[in-house]
Amino acid sequence: MAESAPTEYFIQGITSNGKKFRPSDWSERLAGVMSMFGPGVRKGPNAYMQYSLYVRPTMLDDLKCVILDSRLRDIEPMAFDFVMNFAKDNDLLVTEACELPPEHGTQQALKAK
Repeated sequence: MAESAPTEYFIQGITSNGKKFRPSDWSERLAGVMSMFGPGVRKGPNAYMQYSLYVRPTMLDDLKCVILDSRLRDIEPMAFDFVMNFAKDNDLLVTEACELPPEHGTQQALKAK
């Protein structure tokens, strides 16, 4: 049986009353703080910063967002809660979705149905 796709939370840079969240680099800052959590994190003197696969900044149209992967809760519940509480404390819109498998919408997946 295949493992189900993880839930992702899209934290949007807009408040519940429609105002854009400031500062303008909030998504990069939040993802930067969380960069040490997740698989593939490099440590040591030759490490370089890279965003975690579980907390990553992105743009949806002209709106800055952070995508939070639910798998972070499994490896570090306090880090997951930190990100969710950041969104709540700043009145940011959060949308829950599931990650689509890579083959979703391809001809191969359509034929399998």
